[in-house]
Amino acid sequence: MSLRATARIVAAPGGRLPVLESDGPLALRRTRSAEGPGSSRVTVVGAMSAPLGGDRLAIEAEVLDGARLTVDAAAATVALPGRTPEPAHYDVRLTVGQGAELRWLPEQLISACGSDLRMTTRVELAPTARLVLREEQVLGRHGESTGTLTTRLTVHRGGRPLFDQELSYGPGAPGGWDGGAVLGGHRAVGQLLVVDEQLAHSAAQARLLGPTAVLTPLAGPAVLVTAVAADARELRLILDDVLESQTALCPTAC
Repeated sequence: MSLRATARIVAAPGGRLPVLESDGPLALRRTRSAEGPGSSRVTVVGAMSAPLGGDRLAIEAEVLDGARLTVDAAAATVALPGRTPEPAHYDVRLTVGQGAELRWLPEQLISACGSDLRMTTRVELAPTARLVLREEQVLGRHGESTGTLTTRLTVHRGGRPLFDQELSYGPGAPGGWDGGAVLGGHRAVGQLLVVDEQLAHSAAQARLLGPTAVLTPLAGPAVLVTAVAADARELRLILDDVLESQTALCPTAC
């Protein structure tokens, strides 16, 4: 039998969490924030194996005006084959208000052999909202081939499109996904998106960040870092190095 579950978070100023609703395999836990007073942090803890084929899971997070929220995870999410041939669906819906900040930093999504997952992330930002969003996908567990994985990330700022990207890997994906122009044989792929109105004053230029990562300014106060790597550990090192280095994202004073 397929599973339906939606977990919800609402963050308010002063570090308050007026809504923190777990559901099914998506267990939400308030944890200690490292971002200072007035900031809240929520950790997603997997309560059971999911998503499986046919499951429909969702997380909704709203950061109210002036609030600050970090969402991370206790472990990687593993997409697994289920009892039905239907694909699994995992939807993330994020809303960030005026003067608010969301740091969305989940662990890796692992596409196990035989799985089929469609993941969508939709973000609505107020004009003065700040977003740090990390996505990482690992194609197959150790020693196995990948499942089928399709991800789409859509971001609107002030009601206008800022970013819209869809990626597909594995059996059934358009040809060339594992070729030299896309993954080049790598099995981990990720991106780091930073949206901040202060970036409108920077002079960031598209450039390489090492042999397998690139920084791309977007048409708005945002930058995107995309990277591929041999495995999850190498990918995380690349993205963490960028996240911890303000000059990598903004070479001039923001």
